[in-house]
Amino acid sequence: MPGIRRAPGRGYTLSPRQTVLALKNALRYVPPALHEATAPEFLAELRERGRIYGYRFRPQPETTTHAGDRARDAGAWADGDGNIKARPIDEYGGILEARALQLNIDNNLDFAVALYPYELVTYGETGQVFQNWMQYRLVKQYLEQMTETQTLVVASGHPVGLFPTHRDAPRVINTNGLMVGEFDNPADFHEAAQLGVANYGQMTAGGWMYIGPQGIVHGTYLTLLNAGRLYLGIPPDHDLAGVLYVSSGMGGMSGAQPKAADIAGAVSIVAEVDLSRIETRREQGWVQRVTSDLGQAFSWAAAARAARNSLSVAYHGNVVDLWQYAVDHDARIELASDQTSCHAAYEGGYVPQGLGFEAARALLVADPGEFRRLVDKSLRTQIELIGKMAARGTHFWDYGNSFLKAVFEAGVYEVAANGADTKEGFVYPSYVEHIMGPLCFDRGYGPFRWVCCSLDPADLAATDAAAMGCIDPDRCWQDRDNFNWVRDAEKNRLVVGSQARILYSDAEGRVHIALAFNDLVRRGKIGPVVIGRDHHDVSGTDSPYRETSNIRDGSNVMADMAFHCWAGNAARGMTLVVASNGGGVGIGRAINTGFGLVLDGSERVDAIIRSAVEWDVMGGVARRAWARNEGALETAAAWNAAQAAGDSASGVSAAGGEFPRGAASARAAAQAPGHITLPHPVDDELLEEIAHGE
Repeated sequence: MPGIRRAPGRGYTLSPRQTVLALKNALRYVPPALHEATAPEFLAELRERGRIYGYRFRPQPETTTHAGDRARDAGAWADGDGNIKARPIDEYGGILEARALQLNIDNNLDFAVALYPYELVTYGETGQVFQNWMQYRLVKQYLEQMTETQTLVVASGHPVGLFPTHRDAPRVINTNGLMVGEFDNPADFHEAAQLGVANYGQMTAGGWMYIGPQGIVHGTYLTLLNAGRLYLGIPPDHDLAGVLYVSSGMGGMSGAQPKAADIAGAVSIVAEVDLSRIETRREQGWVQRVTSDLGQAFSWAAAARAARNSLSVAYHGNVVDLWQYAVDHDARIELASDQTSCHAAYEGGYVPQGLGFEAARALLVADPGEFRRLVDKSLRTQIELIGKMAARGTHFWDYGNSFLKAVFEAGVYEVAANGADTKEGFVYPSYVEHIMGPLCFDRGYGPFRWVCCSLDPADLAATDAAAMGCIDPDRCWQDRDNFNWVRDAEKNRLVVGSQARILYSDAEGRVHIALAFNDLVRRGKIGPVVIGRDHHDVSGTDSPYRETSNIRDGSNVMADMAFHCWAGNAARGMTLVVASNGGGVGIGRAINTGFGLVLDGSERVDAIIRSAVEWDVMGGVARRAWARNEGALETAAAWNAAQAAGDSASGVSAAGGEFPRGAASARAAAQAPGHITLPHPVDDELLEEIAHGE
């Protein structure tokens, strides 16, 4: 399809023996009668793209409008223009849970949603739904065949098979790129991906729960608001009028920045080298103005600041040039960050200063070594310019995209807090370290989300209203911000792709909201709903470069929490559980996990909500409390007290009444109470005296 972005070549580095192995691996999906025709195609893809995608097996534009005919092709079909996108749940085949998962998979590949849809990349430069189109088709086939007592196991996009389980087991257990420790590094992952045995699922790409740029926009909005409160002293009941935010990137995640700044009342200038990404966001209403003239960009910004109006400007150009202009013209920038895909800086995620987008791609293929050299040089220049602006009062933070790690690896060792390695963080904070960690994650607040499977906007409006009814804006400032967010969500035109919503909430809020939704389904007010969350959450991800950057007891390098979360969700009956390597910071730097739960209106699902949704949050609060994080200590202590008193919040509706209880929900209510282990206080002066005394 003309005009659709295509992924760059990832680099072909296999030996002749390995090349044969890669072809053999890909042909496992293809009947032998087709091998003579497909093998040369696969070889050409591998040499040109560094991956075998199996383009010939991508669903072709439909030639019929009959839903039943489409369903017979294993759920694999595309529109007349070749677009694969979410359809109403009744147009899919299989049991309810399987149909809901198929809807989410197709949404991840929508031309309006995916970064590189033909290469199955949803967002983040490299985050894939599957490795190839053969896997897509086979997974769709299994989901259509699945019963309510079977579980599909998926390993890096490959459907291992359907296995007998039971009704309350997950319908899908999914993993992506879980490398053995010695080989858990970018070089070995690149080899494994070329061989067709490893998938970079990012977070919700391989986790089948991406909802377009909306998925990160609430968190970005909260980050900007709280950065203004923390760094600039803006009162909690004020917006960011008159404040300028500067950053880069307008892709699947970073594209949320202009919209979030608009909603927060700020002025923003966001640099992006790929004009197609800018145009996508402008067409979707996620950025107001576009220019390739930095003088024009800052002039517009100055006028908007003076009028205290919100304005988002996309600068088509390199972010390093933007920083250079700011330094040279003594621009006043209060807040700043960076959202280039630095977890894949040498794979095209970062374009060096002095090269246009297409020239950078050409150099990446022709001379990867020179491309790497220019990336490092550009990173060194960028951090130097940021340092000059920081000295003038700009507050800069790392947005969890491995920017500061990339700068360190480019040779700027002084960016490390200890000047030697990255174990103690960097001289600039991560946004989780200062903002989202202590203010949200430690208190159990994180990015809850849902998808209305009817794809009817009326269902989304009904769930917005139900969610708003579950939030008391006077309970705390977090709930006030979240109430305002969902109240204004429809007005802010956040939907891209399926009818979905993002809403930060804590354990109590998520349980109440999910129960309210399930009750609406039960009473026939709305169709089925899938709930989930971003993996970037309280419990779901371990990464010292982002999610656990405010864990300071030394355990920020451990991945126990993420796997506990994943296993606990599987044990409690979530529909989908997924564990992946890398996330937004790169292979070997994060383990991230997520879930999906299909709400069918049953009391069985009520019981899963009460057990699993609460666990999905409180397991992470427990870990953060043991690390002595103040907010987590308070939240865990309150949870312990409620458990001891038999006052679990997970069975009470927002209106204060009880949802209907059957055998399953009564069994959940009868469960023994829980208890989180809390640390004893330690006298720091005593330890200093003992450790450093004579």
